[in-house]
Amino acid sequence: QVQLVESGGGLVQAGGSLRLSCAASGRTFSYHTVGWFRQAPGKEREFVAAHGWTSGSTRYADSVKGRFTIARDNTKNTVYLQMNSLKPEDTAVYYCAASLSLSDYDRRYEYWGQGTQVTVSS
Repeated sequence: QVQLVESGGGLVQAGGSLRLSCAASGRTFSYHTVGWFRQAPGKEREFVAAHGWTSGSTRYADSVKGRFTIARDNTKNTVYLQMNSLKPEDTAVYYCAASLSLSDYDRRYEYWGQGTQVTVSS
C-alpha cells in the first residue's frame, strides 16, 4: 500500500516557476514509478511526467519537455516536479500517482494523491 500527498501548487504568472512535491508513505514506495498527471476543467486527465524507481528512468509529455523536470529522493520518499516557464495552458489540478511500471497510461497507476491546484495567469 502506498499513500501519496501533493503540495506546492498555487497561483503564478506566465513565465514563472513552481515546484510540486509528492510525499509518499509505504514500505514499497522506492520500487514504484511515480508519475504526475494533470486535469484542466472540461478536459481529460493527461500524463505530464514519470520517474521510475531507477535514477535514470524518466518520461515526459511533449508539451512539458524542456520546461518541467521530475526528480525523486527515495531517502525522503518524495518526488518533485519542477515547473519552469509556466504557461496559462499549464493550469490544472496536478496529481501524483504510483505504479509498478513506467508508463504514461493513467490506468497503470494504482495509487493516487488528492491533487494540488496550479493556476498560471497571463
